[in-house]
Amino acid sequence: MRLRLTPRDTTYFDLLAALAQHLVTGASLLAELLGADKEGREKLALQLRDAEHAADDATHSIMRRLNQTFVTPFDRDDIYGLASALDDCMDSMEEAADLIVLYKVGQLPDRVSEQVQVLHRAAELTAEAMPRLRSMEHLADYWVEVNRLENQADKLHRKLIAQLFDEVTDPIELMKLKEIVEVLEDAADSFERVANMVETIALKES
Repeated sequence: MRLRLTPRDTTYFDLLAALAQHLVTGASLLAELLGADKEGREKLALQLRDAEHAADDATHSIMRRLNQTFVTPFDRDDIYGLASALDDCMDSMEEAADLIVLYKVGQLPDRVSEQVQVLHRAAELTAEAMPRLRSMEHLADYWVEVNRLENQADKLHRKLIAQLFDEVTDPIELMKLKEIVEVLEDAADSFERVANMVETIALKES
């Protein structure tokens, strides 16, 4: 770690950790929503929307602080990019929940639940990793595991798309389910982008 001669505003670490914790909440609500009935799904989707708004507020707090602070703990653009990427994860999960409710889909294929389990684990790992940005230590296992999870999500995505084309005969229903599956894949990609950014930051700061 290179020597720093100027004081740093360490509040960013707390803000990023808080933002990442909202992702765990969002992934938990999404997992619960899959197995709920219509009324339960609507209620959980509203809760997830609240979590997404909380994540937005946390992101905006980071952006405001960037505009007010001269010295940052690491590169200003990296903080901006990391906060935006974390927010993207939540946006995709909230979108998937919203589509499930709006499209009034029935039972989802089992592999959708597997997709969400991958997202939940990625969210947990991300929330655990954010506080480690203070020292930039013990982060390699995080980005390696999230990349592995994203590869797993890719395989699930391909199998799901094939399954939908094989089993769903109603073209409208097929379109609805395919869009939900694609948005969940976008969420997995977003978690990987966060991990890749953390890797880049850690390497730059080492």
